[in-house]
Amino acid sequence: MAGINLLPWREAARKKSQQQFVMSVVAAVAFGVFVVGAGYTYMESRISYQNQRNTYIQNEIKRLDIALKEIKTLDANRKALLDRIAVIERLQSTRPAIVHLFDEMVNALPKGLYLSKLSQKENKIKLEGKAESSARVSSYMNRLNASPWLSSSDLNTIKVDFKNNNNRLRYFSLNVTQLLKSGGDKEN
Repeated sequence: MAGINLLPWREAARKKSQQQFVMSVVAAVAFGVFVVGAGYTYMESRISYQNQRNTYIQNEIKRLDIALKEIKTLDANRKALLDRIAVIERLQSTRPAIVHLFDEMVNALPKGLYLSKLSQKENKIKLEGKAESSARVSSYMNRLNASPWLSSSDLNTIKVDFKNNNNRLRYFSLNVTQLLKSGGDKEN
């Protein structure tokens, strides 16, 4: 038994073991290349997908910016229209005011008092005229204050004309506020 040569068998087992080792190294390298390639492909597809999403979002942002500009334009137009409507409504509600103003001026005018000048700035009215006595001016102011269309009469000046002894007229100037009615309510 001592004469059995095991050298070729060992040599064949060593070659077989080396072949298996080389095959497992090649398989490991191939598997590693496959895993890296699959990971690279997956990451590239994810990057591409995210870039598509980013492009979509940017396009939507641009579209919404355009829509936002249109909305701002529409809001500006709406505000302008509402302002115009408010002006028209205010004009419509105060349209009969001038008629009421002159009607109240005439109805409140006592005998012996004459108006020579009337000027209006917004809802403030300045009256100038002549009266036979200060009591008539006072009566006129009370009647103006009692009017539903006028209030806050305020006497500025009253002068007596001494040149004409027969007719000692008093020249007066007073301010009164016109009340504008809108839907039955007074506006100050």
